[in-house]
Amino acid sequence: MATPPVTELTDRARDIFRAVVDSYLASGTPVGSKTIAQLTGLSLSPASIRGVMGELEGLGLLASPHTSAGRMPTDRGLRLFVDGMMQAMEPSFEERQTIEARAGVGGPVEEALAATTLALSGLSACAGLVMVPKRELKLRQIAFVALSPEQALAVLVSEDGSVENRVIALPKGMSPSALVEAGNYMSATLGGLTLADARTRIERELADGQAALDGAARTLVERGIAVWSEDADRRPVLIVRGQGRLIDAAAAADLDRVRDLLDDLEGKQEVASLLDSARAGDSTRIFIGAETKLFALSGSSVIARPFRGLDGRVVGVVGVIGPTRLNYARVVPMVDFTAATLARLMG
Repeated sequence: MATPPVTELTDRARDIFRAVVDSYLASGTPVGSKTIAQLTGLSLSPASIRGVMGELEGLGLLASPHTSAGRMPTDRGLRLFVDGMMQAMEPSFEERQTIEARAGVGGPVEEALAATTLALSGLSACAGLVMVPKRELKLRQIAFVALSPEQALAVLVSEDGSVENRVIALPKGMSPSALVEAGNYMSATLGGLTLADARTRIERELADGQAALDGAARTLVERGIAVWSEDADRRPVLIVRGQGRLIDAAAAADLDRVRDLLDDLEGKQEVASLLDSARAGDSTRIFIGAETKLFALSGSSVIARPFRGLDGRVVGVVGVIGPTRLNYARVVPMVDFTAATLARLMG
């Protein structure tokens, strides 16, 4: 059944439909005709309101749970509301300050992303999501520190100041001077490159004989870049913060749904794939309930928006996940603002 355009609804039907949605999003419970009469101020009897609500149900915009005489919006109804009736509420000065402060924390970029996502989670009362692109790490310096005659610690410093260490096996007969030589060569050759670009350059220079390295140092360079590139392939691409906010008073009455949602969030690759679909374009994407197979059972909605670097390329996606009854008018602009803040951070 196709969703009717909002212009096809009568003024009376639009008023009643909006009142049902607003009340449901605020309370999480089905809404009865008496409540609608009080909210709208329409000079209609509850029976007349029930008649209009029945018509809206026939259009697939409202549903009536078996356990209640009231009605609630369907996923199709929420889509109509979000696309054609919602009046956005810009984040307050305090909310903007909170998001910007978290994005401004020092240290590695991933820590700032996680902090900003946590702030978005707290303000939206949803779980916050941010997808970090693979292989965006740019190198500043590489060094090798001997641990034993057989092992060394490979130290990688990125341009954002983050430091990571890996233990690698040493070629036989590796001297301390060869360790320094290999580290100096990699730092000078690979500085400013991503891991993917670094691997391509190393492989080309070694193959063409352009690398002025002895045999042991050459082997160490090959092993070092292989370790880091393999690690990049496994690097988490999704940060989730604030899952506990998904369990509120209304959700506690439907623990099976909450359990389904938390299980879905454990499947991070599937969630990352959903967010990846929001990378195209500049607008915010809203996925409501059964519109996505991933969250059909848990009855959840995802609001996501890409953010770009100074070169205009999309470098990630930020968003929230919560129940379908979340406050779209408030949360959508909040996600938009967070994306703009992260774009400045990544720039």
